[in-house]
Amino acid sequence: MKRDSARSALLGAAFLMATSAVGPGFLTQTAVFTKQLMASFAFVILLSVVLDIFAQLNIWRVLTVSGKRAQDVANATIPGSGSMLAVLVVLGGLIFNIGNIAGCGLGLHAFLDLPPAYGAMVSAAIAVGIFLVKEAGVAMDLFVKLLGVLMIGLILYVVFASSPPVGEAAIKAVWPDQISAHAVVTLVGGTVGGYITFAGAHRLIDAGVSGPQSLPLVNRSAVTGILLTAVIRILLFLAALGVIAMGMTIDDTNPPASVFRHAGGDLGYRMFGIVMWAAATTSVVGAAYTSVSFLKTLNSTVGRHENGTVIVFVLISTAIFLGLGRPAELLVWAGTFNGFILPVGLALILIASGRKAIVGAYDHPLYLKLAGWVVVLVMGYFSARTLFDFLVTHR
Repeated sequence: MKRDSARSALLGAAFLMATSAVGPGFLTQTAVFTKQLMASFAFVILLSVVLDIFAQLNIWRVLTVSGKRAQDVANATIPGSGSMLAVLVVLGGLIFNIGNIAGCGLGLHAFLDLPPAYGAMVSAAIAVGIFLVKEAGVAMDLFVKLLGVLMIGLILYVVFASSPPVGEAAIKAVWPDQISAHAVVTLVGGTVGGYITFAGAHRLIDAGVSGPQSLPLVNRSAVTGILLTAVIRILLFLAALGVIAMGMTIDDTNPPASVFRHAGGDLGYRMFGIVMWAAATTSVVGAAYTSVSFLKTLNSTVGRHENGTVIVFVLISTAIFLGLGRPAELLVWAGTFNGFILPVGLALILIASGRKAIVGAYDHPLYLKLAGWVVVLVMGYFSARTLFDFLVTHR
């Protein structure tokens, strides 16, 4: 693989992972938790970034060394587990994509006053157009890079407009007044949960980046993806904190929109529309691409018609949104799915990291294994607790 092409794929994988993570739920979570925890939310962000990096480094390294996607590695580790993982990822990805399509509609409604249904259809058409291009992977890389940079630029403007107490946030990042375990689990699950965990690694494998010789570049791409996500999260947090510090109230009905409106007035609200649309549309692309990547090695027909299957995935998500109109209940179940996918998927990858038949002569670092198992235990416990609480509440 040529150096320029490899570099483009590595950056594209980082942006695909980051923009897949930054969806409508991401924007809302950040504003809600900032309202609850104030400056102490900086500590939660810092801790979640550390957990995210260890989860991603374990998964990206093992998959790219083996040159196999997660479902194939899992099946080679425990027969049938890869098929189970694929079902969970695809189902969770489909349900989340309904919410992402809804976010597209809401974003264009805020930006152009376009009815949400029409905005959803326009956005779906754009996503479909990407996968109609002959070099769909290259088009996808360019798309997520451009919209990722656009999001960062617009959010940065709102940060300056809100003048947040940066010094206080820096202090609370290492010495918080309060710590919320629920916030940590939500952030980790929302950043590297479900299909997001595997998006970048699968993109690298599709681009031909694999083998032990690629590890330095893979490490850089994985960390870049996490840091890009962290930068967007931190900027949103600072914008929300600045609004609160000015004595304004964040509206619970649409927390991120109220942050942008308070900070920038009507222009700020229009900018929120652009950010919401960019976040949702890139998540639609990332969810569809990664979900189908779990099917193509399990089904030869999908493998032969990958781009067509991605397009069908987007169209089904859009049709369900247009039919239901209110995907909130589905999103609750999707969150539960994603909470389980990370510890299950990561545990399978960690077991595979010691199988020579899968990774060859590669020796996976002990510190990464230990850190990975910590993430599995922490996320597994809180995911089970979340499911238990949900079942008790809804029985």
